[in-house]
Amino acid sequence: MNILQAGILGIVEGLTEFLPISSTFHLIWSARLLGLTQTEFLKLFEVVIQSGAILAIVVIYVQTVLHDLKLIKNLFISFVPTAVIGLLLYKVIKNSFFDNFILQLVIFIGVGIFFILFEKWSTRHDLHRKAENLTTKEAVFVGVAQALAVFPGVSRAGAVMIALMYRKISRVEAAKYSFLLAVPTLLAASVLDLFKSRNVLFQNNQNIPLLAVGFLFSFVSAFVVVKWFIAYLQSHNLTNFGWYRIIAGTLLFITK
Repeated sequence: MNILQAGILGIVEGLTEFLPISSTFHLIWSARLLGLTQTEFLKLFEVVIQSGAILAIVVIYVQTVLHDLKLIKNLFISFVPTAVIGLLLYKVIKNSFFDNFILQLVIFIGVGIFFILFEKWSTRHDLHRKAENLTTKEAVFVGVAQALAVFPGVSRAGAVMIALMYRKISRVEAAKYSFLLAVPTLLAASVLDLFKSRNVLFQNNQNIPLLAVGFLFSFVSAFVVVKWFIAYLQSHNLTNFGWYRIIAGTLLFITK
């Protein structure tokens, strides 16, 4: 990996982590298109740039969370089922799905079709509730939905938003909740992966600049995207992301 590739992957992570288009899918395919093979350092690199995206959310929303204890409680409740299911399925997903490119494309396109159909359903319902008013059962439901994102191509943000919108939470509120829920979820996953890759971290001092560039680019791009996405949802729905999935997935399938 060189500095340019590190910057590109950092941007891809920041652009896709909080949009309903699956950052894992985009990182896998971006690395493939850049000619990078799956190595222990690449696994570590992906953890580090994910941390950059997490930091962007902390910077933007730290004051919001600190002043809303009910929101903190709901986020914790949603996190628990995700953590449990994620730990149970971690090895199965890593071994069976991360190298199955056809299945990834099918999931990626299939979720796009689901977004379009779901938004047709949503036009007949009033999405007006706030995320802080979630019941305990609803918070658990959201956590279970987020756990589906362990499959590359699903999208953690997309699964959370759809689950919340199904419970009549507004799109903007659903997006913000998905951002905040990402912090404990991605942090826990990052700590687990970092622990498993701890021997790689200081093996080569030349890797430090690559990690720094990826982290910085991920932070900046995630910061910009989160701000843009909230503004976008004021007057748009998820349909365009559904079409993006269908078109991009089809093109990748054709050129694979």
